[in-house]
Amino acid sequence: MTDTRPMPSGVRSYLFAPGNHPRKVEKVFTTGADAILLDLEDAVPPKEKIATRAVVVAAMRAPRRARGYVRVNGLETEWCADDIAAVAGPWLDGLVLPKVESAEQVRQASAWIAAAERAAGLPIGRLELMAIVETARGIAFADEIAAADKRLARLAFGGGDYTNDLDLEWTLEERELDYARARLTHASRLAGIEPPVDTVVIAVKDIERFRVSARNGRRMGLYGKLCIHPDQVAPCNEVFTPDAAQVAHARAVVEAFERAEASGSASIQVDGQFVDYPIVFKARRILAAAARADG
Repeated sequence: MTDTRPMPSGVRSYLFAPGNHPRKVEKVFTTGADAILLDLEDAVPPKEKIATRAVVVAAMRAPRRARGYVRVNGLETEWCADDIAAVAGPWLDGLVLPKVESAEQVRQASAWIAAAERAAGLPIGRLELMAIVETARGIAFADEIAAADKRLARLAFGGGDYTNDLDLEWTLEERELDYARARLTHASRLAGIEPPVDTVVIAVKDIERFRVSARNGRRMGLYGKLCIHPDQVAPCNEVFTPDAAQVAHARAVVEAFERAEASGSASIQVDGQFVDYPIVFKARRILAAAARADG
């Protein structure tokens, strides 16, 4: 038997920075985040959006260790197509499309990205697309969105707009987010794309609340989290990295099962836990996640 789940990219922390603030843009690349999302959307006022494109491209051209993404303005705005044309290039890993509510929006964005790739001399499909789903309508059509286009690498959950859209109280326990998280996780699995990325936490000074939220997302099958403050990066990476006990147990499971499998058995017990193929597959994913974090 083989594990058919797609492996996550290994990106645990996606840190936003407003593209129109050069000092914040410069600092964001030194925070230890796995990926940087320079923003052209909500963090940039309308009068500065066009000029900010060049700032973002210049920042992405500079040497960096983190993966680099740009969040463009939504398809319902006048800026989206020109945002994509202006920032797409070999300096970028991908683009982030906000407020996605339909498969057609994903396909339209992908077509604009393909045109930008051709203009830049890049292979078609070189740039990833990540779609943020953040409304009741988007959650309702999550299955279609996740399967809309092969360029779509993963979905992300926008909890701020989602709770505003439904007038929900965003509590510490976050039970009000369970349905949306589950819908995105299931939709991603059915479409065969990476697990979705979890929502931001707007209480930027409350690091314990951030940890709780990150653990909630991880338990619901999401992998990685959107961050909006540098102080959130370290706890984010911590939550989405298997700890020593998890790694030790996973290694014991895999090694014991491989010995048993070689002798003709595919079901055993390890530390009082029943182990068969699904448990082994999960253990191997834990080991792979730990290896990516170390690398």
